[in-house]
Amino acid sequence: MQPKMRIKSTSILSLFLALTLILGGATVVSAATANTTITSVVSPVIAVTSTGSVALPVTPSGAGVQTVASDTVTVNTNDSVGYTLTLASSSATVTLTSGANTIPASTGTQTTPVVQTANSWGYCVSGVGGFAATCPASATSNQAISATYKFAGIPASGAANTIANPGTAQTYATNATTTVWYGVAANTTLASGSYTGTVVYTATAN
Repeated sequence: MQPKMRIKSTSILSLFLALTLILGGATVVSAATANTTITSVVSPVIAVTSTGSVALPVTPSGAGVQTVASDTVTVNTNDSVGYTLTLASSSATVTLTSGANTIPASTGTQTTPVVQTANSWGYCVSGVGGFAATCPASATSNQAISATYKFAGIPASGAANTIANPGTAQTYATNATTTVWYGVAANTTLASGSYTGTVVYTATAN
């Protein structure tokens, strides 16, 4: 008979511990990190629309009559610091014209608007400049010239007046509206005709 081999338990335990130390040491690795910054620049965009036309028909009288109506200017922008809205004539001419005949612009300014005189036209924006509460509250036709309503003459192209600048009060403005009132006053010395002029509204992201 061959002799039986006996392995002491202490030898097996020692071998196991040795293997554990060797293999366990092999699993230790170093670590490294890297950072990436993600940047997205969102540009401001802006759009402006208006009613498109304002009709101011007048049937003159000797003492003079006045017709007033409004235009609604709408601004949409995502600009985080708001927008500026201006108004001016489309050219250096600030009169309404019909052939060789004209209706002069009001002598008032946005800072110091005045009551209309016969044969003049102008604009008014409530709460802006010197207009305060002097603008009409509703459209009227062929009424006696109001002693309360005050108007300014439209500025020439290149000298626009600011009619809205809400800044951050209109951040991300959605359908922000400005009402612009226009008035024509005329007496019987004004020649008949279809008088026209063009107003340009410009909305600029701040």
